[in-house]
Amino acid sequence: MKRREFIKAAGLIGGTTVASRPLLAGEFPFKGLFPDKRPNVLLIMTDQQSADAMSCRMGNRFINTPTMDSLAARGVSFTRAYSPNPLCVPARTSIFTGQYPHVTGVQTNSDITKTMDPAHRCLGTYFRDAGYDTGYIGKWHLPFPVKESAVHGFDYMDAIKNNGIDKDIPSRAARIIQQKRERPFLLVTSFVNPHNICEWARGEELPDGAVGDPPPVEQCPPAVVNPAPMDDETDTMLLMRRSMQANRLFPVGNFDEKKWREYRWAYFRMIEKVDAYIGSMLEALRTSGQLENTIVAFTSDHGDMQGAHGWNQKTVLYDESSQVPLIISVPGQRGARRCERLVNTGVDLLPTICAIAGLKIPPGLPGMSLKESVDRSDVPDPREYIVVQNKMIQGSPIDGEKPEPAGRMVRSRRFKYCVFDLGTRRESLVDMKIDPGETNNLAGKKEYKQELERHRQYLREWCRSTNDSFDVPG
Repeated sequence: MKRREFIKAAGLIGGTTVASRPLLAGEFPFKGLFPDKRPNVLLIMTDQQSADAMSCRMGNRFINTPTMDSLAARGVSFTRAYSPNPLCVPARTSIFTGQYPHVTGVQTNSDITKTMDPAHRCLGTYFRDAGYDTGYIGKWHLPFPVKESAVHGFDYMDAIKNNGIDKDIPSRAARIIQQKRERPFLLVTSFVNPHNICEWARGEELPDGAVGDPPPVEQCPPAVVNPAPMDDETDTMLLMRRSMQANRLFPVGNFDEKKWREYRWAYFRMIEKVDAYIGSMLEALRTSGQLENTIVAFTSDHGDMQGAHGWNQKTVLYDESSQVPLIISVPGQRGARRCERLVNTGVDLLPTICAIAGLKIPPGLPGMSLKESVDRSDVPDPREYIVVQNKMIQGSPIDGEKPEPAGRMVRSRRFKYCVFDLGTRRESLVDMKIDPGETNNLAGKKEYKQELERHRQYLREWCRSTNDSFDVPG
């Protein structure tokens, strides 16, 4: 079958797409020119799921995620994986291009309308050009025009909406997975939940279905252990908490412990819902006989604060928001393994998937492949640090002015340094080994002056190497 015939069979001609409708029998053959035994790739994404929000990480007393647990049981869990920018569009743009947010120019959700530099190619194009069949189902939230498959590289697209689509994804994915073909596939399945926690906090209808009413508070999960603002908190975060909670989108300023416990109960139910959907999809993969020839990668774009430091949602650089699950399961792997190397999913995931699938890593990308750490358990962390960034614009004016600070986070093997471009006291430093809840800012303490300067220097070094114009103090 010639490429144009494949595109026509998939319902795509001249850059148009099949969107949000069931497939007809035989409509999507996914057949190539030659028998090909290279591995399939299934990339599974959730939205707004914190790194520890799985029963394989936090136990099953308050949450039960058997599917995610099963992936961890036969894969490598990267326990220090961070979002490139803990917000939907910037994070996803980075993940699918392998570039940092300041390089793509996409640093807020509003930047989704920007025209992407053609040099920043999308993940789908690399696999399409390598002879893979490529498909994408679910939440898009990328600045690539949906109808231009030549640009993003996904020849088949379905259920491309931002809400209310999770229930449709497993059956659509199963049709693709179970279709006979002569070459491997790259399939992205992008779920919305637990993002519906945003609507739950506002008392709105949940786009992906109700989760029921919370039980008595004593049966809800406990509140987070770090609900108070950080000691000696930066001016920036103090201001932005006021600004964002003055916006109707973040109505949590008066939440008490009971309400936060109910919030976490609902959040965990949403994760369980999406876990079940993923389970249905993986069962289709297993029954088709392709599980043992499929690389499965599972991650989320960012986390959710769940009341930590008085915040909900994302964007901020605390770990509840910025740290994400990352599990990679490869054919032939047996048993669970954890890896503590520092990972920035925005720049590391694309080269990793390419390398494991046997594609050449595209030149000019700033990230590192994790393939060696997937293959072996004795690989030392090649990095001293990673850098995460954010741009907070969703607040309301305070004293007549709307603050919109940008920030940078340096996560080294032991410490975490954050700095913002707004405020007088705009730096924080945390010893993550003894203070994983980020409760104590050490930046102003004399005994940590040398550590503070070391992390400033890390950031200067990174800014020079990535052409980031962010102004580093000192």
